[in-house]
Amino acid sequence: MRRFAFLTLDVFTDRRFGGNQLAVFPDARGLGDAEMQALANEFNLSETTFVLPPDNPANTARVRIFNRTAEMDFAGHPNVGTGYALAERAVGGVLRFEERAGLVEVRVERDAAGRLLGATIDAPQKLKIGTEVPVALAAACAGIPPEGVVTARHLPVTASDGGNPRLLLEVTEAAMAAAVPDLAAFHRAVAEVPALGGWLSLYLYRRAGPGLRARMFSPLSGTWEDAATGSAATPLAGFLLHLGGGESGAWEIAQGVEMGRPSLLRASARRNAAGEIFASVGGGCVPVLRGEVEL
Repeated sequence: MRRFAFLTLDVFTDRRFGGNQLAVFPDARGLGDAEMQALANEFNLSETTFVLPPDNPANTARVRIFNRTAEMDFAGHPNVGTGYALAERAVGGVLRFEERAGLVEVRVERDAAGRLLGATIDAPQKLKIGTEVPVALAAACAGIPPEGVVTARHLPVTASDGGNPRLLLEVTEAAMAAAVPDLAAFHRAVAEVPALGGWLSLYLYRRAGPGLRARMFSPLSGTWEDAATGSAATPLAGFLLHLGGGESGAWEIAQGVEMGRPSLLRASARRNAAGEIFASVGGGCVPVLRGEVEL
């Protein structure tokens, strides 16, 4: 009988039972691909991470991220939570994770007394702006009328920076509250817009005072709604900087409120000398469970 320890955390929150849940296997040596996928499906969380020795000893670990149905190139809250879980391995407060999308740098956050609070990560790739989706079709996916979509600054458009592209959709306050993902519309969208590549993850946002409110729907991958999505917050931050034309910017994003799992993501973006935009996201973490799986 093989035994594998795991822990769960709530990510992008400072209190238990808020934020986005994550399961971490700190030593996944001996687990096969199919077993990792089966365990991610069994935990039934938006993501589960599996930590392996790095290919390059200069890095901290190789981290594999699985959602309920597939392995992911990169994701936000799994990196923040895994960084928190592996904080004791940090060198100078920094961990370096090898992932399918590239190298992810994680900066561990502590208070003045040295108490571990959370982590901040850098998205592994520059901002890429992709496909525009017709307003009516994007609205249908969100279960809102087309007039609930705000188009003054941009049409619904995909953006990414290492993870799966997110369809960014600015909406009204009423539309944000009323939104419910329509699975049939999601299937119709990927059929009618081949450039989506058969994948669609919808990130709704709106202005809320000095910050932003957001909701994320990804029913095609088994996540009906996500409580906190770091790999959507980073392309959103980058895209907002792209629209504004500045050198840098920072936004606090509240997500998960409608789910009863309030989350707070601190996202920022910066433009380098070549004009390329890179983004970061960070937040708090709280440990919840520890256990062991026998296989």
